[in-house]
Amino acid sequence: MAIGRKDYAERKEKKIETFTEKARKTNILANQEMKNAEDMGSVIPFGQPILVGHHSEKRHRALLKRIDAAHHRASEAGDKAAYYQDRADTAASNHSISGDDSEAVKRYETKLKQLETAQEHMKAVNKAWKQGKEALYELGLSDETIEKLKHKMPSYETKPFPAWALSNNSAEIRRVKEKLEELKILDEMETENITFDGGEMKINLEINRIQFIFDDIPSKEIRVILKSHGFKWAPSEGAWQRQRTINAIRAAKRLLVEHFTK
Repeated sequence: MAIGRKDYAERKEKKIETFTEKARKTNILANQEMKNAEDMGSVIPFGQPILVGHHSEKRHRALLKRIDAAHHRASEAGDKAAYYQDRADTAASNHSISGDDSEAVKRYETKLKQLETAQEHMKAVNKAWKQGKEALYELGLSDETIEKLKHKMPSYETKPFPAWALSNNSAEIRRVKEKLEELKILDEMETENITFDGGEMKINLEINRIQFIFDDIPSKEIRVILKSHGFKWAPSEGAWQRQRTINAIRAAKRLLVEHFTK
């Protein structure tokens, strides 16, 4: 299937490893800078003030500045380590469906089934709620489950699942169906290269990207336009690119007409 990219899982794991390693290294740096500050401070007797006018005043002030600088570097490294660790944790815990995932169709189909099952369940429970406990028992609900639903219901509600819950779930069902339709179109798409004066626009199925590849560095104005349309410079590809979606393809072809063809 021409969906996603084969190295998606590998790239995700690499991203997690990269941020984890950066967090480890910057944590080491933070600890080293903190130790440096402590070692420098250890030569000053506890509570020793700066002796103004004494021959030691200049050295004392300089040492305090170095200690303060070391503390500052330790703090910066600690913040950076926390940032990298947060990026690693976020990547590891991200279970959203990516357009780069070659299993995206299967995942969306599974999600759609779950959403549709939930929608029918909510409707059935709301209907049975009006009929009484026997109807709820027939749906397989236990007394414990019924009590939990009752406990969660606001006083102004007459049923466990309010209209907004059904509406939101229905909207998500429509969104997932639209994504599946889009993926079907992308699946049937072929590689496409459109040349223009100074470069080419490429639909790259292998890495799931829409690319603009220029013969020379584009002007600042063109770079701003590309960025405003979601295209980013990828040094590894030598291209300005964004993930391959229907909207991305439309944007790219619009840019071709408006800025790259005469």
